[in-house]
Amino acid sequence: MRAVVIVAAVLVGSGLVMARMADRAAATKPRAVAALAATPAPAPVSAGRSVTIARDGRGHFQVEGRVDGRSLGFMVDTGASVIALTESDAERLGVRPSRGDFIAPVSTANGTVKAARARLSSVDVGGLVVRDVEALVLPDNVLSENLLGLSYLARLKRFEYANGRLVLEQ
Repeated sequence: MRAVVIVAAVLVGSGLVMARMADRAAATKPRAVAALAATPAPAPVSAGRSVTIARDGRGHFQVEGRVDGRSLGFMVDTGASVIALTESDAERLGVRPSRGDFIAPVSTANGTVKAARARLSSVDVGGLVVRDVEALVLPDNVLSENLLGLSYLARLKRFEYANGRLVLEQ
């Protein structure tokens, strides 16, 4: 029994170390990629209640979604806690925070910035619909593209990287 407890403690400790390493790696990943040429997002392949997304030319997972019924492009970012919208795209969706609403501190690779909190009635990616989703609106000069973060992804049954593709399942 003592050996089982020791093995369990070692496994828990290893998991914590790996989680910290993943957090550090995600923190150093640049969020603003305006200097890179944007390439069209490959169309997601839907099979039943799952969507498979191929990498784009930059190695990222780009997807077209629908937010509150309006089309919007995203880069899937499993390191982002919530959906992050550029201010101009949020405005197209009818989300128009005032300057005084930009009070939520957000840590990015380029430092800390202020964002405005928002709620999206529905986010649909390839037929996988999640309702009442938390989002942040960031100034256009901070964020070059919208990020599909964990406020959407964590409410799916699963999301998984396999065979060079990202699979989302509801």
